[in-house]
Amino acid sequence: MSDTQIVLDPVATAGVAGESAVFRPLALLAGKVVGFIDNSKPNFSFLADDLGELLMSKYGVKKIIRHRKPTASVSASPQVFADIKKECDLVITGSGD
Repeated sequence: MSDTQIVLDPVATAGVAGESAVFRPLALLAGKVVGFIDNSKPNFSFLADDLGELLMSKYGVKKIIRHRKPTASVSASPQVFADIKKECDLVITGSGD
């Protein structure tokens, strides 16, 4: 038996985000398009409904776009990401139970 012990570190190293992934905060929400990605868990749709209504009525958001994943364990489709990139100024992803 060896006196050597191997300890594994479960923390992934940080990567460098590309230019397209850099977060740029919005100065205002007025006139913007907000997207929601619903992970299909119970109750997120209610939260998205209420939050979307609030964003439009109180903050002047122009439009809400919603996408729903088939299940929580599956990534959104490439078409969803393409639509979000093309249409949305801000995206909110969610989980509900």
